[in-house]
Amino acid sequence: MHTAHPFLDLRGVPCPLSFVKAKLFLEKLPSGTQVTLWLDGGEPTEQVPPSLSSEGHHILDLAMQDDYSVLIVQKA
Repeated sequence: MHTAHPFLDLRGVPCPLSFVKAKLFLEKLPSGTQVTLWLDGGEPTEQVPPSLSSEGHHILDLAMQDDYSVLIVQKA
């Protein structure tokens, strides 16, 4: 059975606000939690994964959908 990860839709949220919202969302969760984030293509997809990685979180997957990216992160 598939267990849903916590999810945050950040489409339409520009950088750096998308990173700030992702960071605040992760802060509320226990260490080791996997989170799915939806990001607009372009700057958010380019900036959010390395920014979260620099905070110590683990980027597990980054995949493009139609016009947005699906990022799966494991909280440090």
